[in-house]
Amino acid sequence: MILRIGTRGSKLAVTQSEWVKAKIEARHPHVRVELVRIKTTGDKILDSPLSKIGGKGLFVKEIEDALLDRRVDMAVHSMKDVPAQLPDDLFLAAFPEREDSGDALVSANGLDLEHLTPHSRVGTSSLRRAAQLLHLRPDLELVPLRGNVDTRLRKVEAGELHAVVLAAAGLKRLGLADRITQIISPDEILPAVGQGALGLEARQEDAETIRILDFLNHPATEIAVRAERAFLKKLEGGCQVPIAGLARLQGDRVRFRGMVAELDGSHIFKEETEGPSDRAEAVGIACAEKLLAAGADRVLQKIYGSATDAR
Repeated sequence: MILRIGTRGSKLAVTQSEWVKAKIEARHPHVRVELVRIKTTGDKILDSPLSKIGGKGLFVKEIEDALLDRRVDMAVHSMKDVPAQLPDDLFLAAFPEREDSGDALVSANGLDLEHLTPHSRVGTSSLRRAAQLLHLRPDLELVPLRGNVDTRLRKVEAGELHAVVLAAAGLKRLGLADRITQIISPDEILPAVGQGALGLEARQEDAETIRILDFLNHPATEIAVRAERAFLKKLEGGCQVPIAGLARLQGDRVRFRGMVAELDGSHIFKEETEGPSDRAEAVGIACAEKLLAAGADRVLQKIYGSATDAR
């Protein structure tokens, strides 16, 4: 049997897909896995911030189209790139065990976030990171940054930037953990929904592929990610708004922390909720509702209203 994985062509995406391929072939010797590299809109447009060109979905749409057209049998996604709403005929069949969910600072001089010198140039691709960085360190100069991990690190090496903030999981999966200056605590910068987790997407009617992928599912990761995605869906969140959410499983309970921020970091709304793990999605939704009631609804309306006016 041949199983075709749709993947982006970046080094990180291919590394993640190769890991899934090796696991499947080791568990199911009768299956030969092939990678099908697909260039997404997010890979093609590198000179604009994601928030300006459509945000979430830019790294998955072409791959989902290939799934629906049966050019591939499954997809490996970084969950932070996956929109809250999936196409009707597709679903997330498995969530392998999550890597580090946090953000990582890589600085040229080994200084952590607290000790970066005033007016340091810090690169980030994310409005979520930018808003929280500005809230903590309004003296920093934030520089919009696109491109793969190597490209971003080279800007630090070349002296163009004093530091960059990236997902810790990506650096670790690429064998670049030694480059990390600091893993930033979620108390300081709350991560993106799904950050550090992979999602294996398949067609709902493809029972054989679903059966093959079942062993890769990590229940604790699935519970946490489903809570986070329910939170995101309730807020109708995309890359145009600084939204963050992190669920942690503690025994049979889920503890959830969520955030919505003004774009300039001048005001940050944070809330926490907790509940039974078998109602994880409700816990995420409850956190979103608390944020909206606390005033985050005005931030969302202002940003989405501006985006609508711009269109």
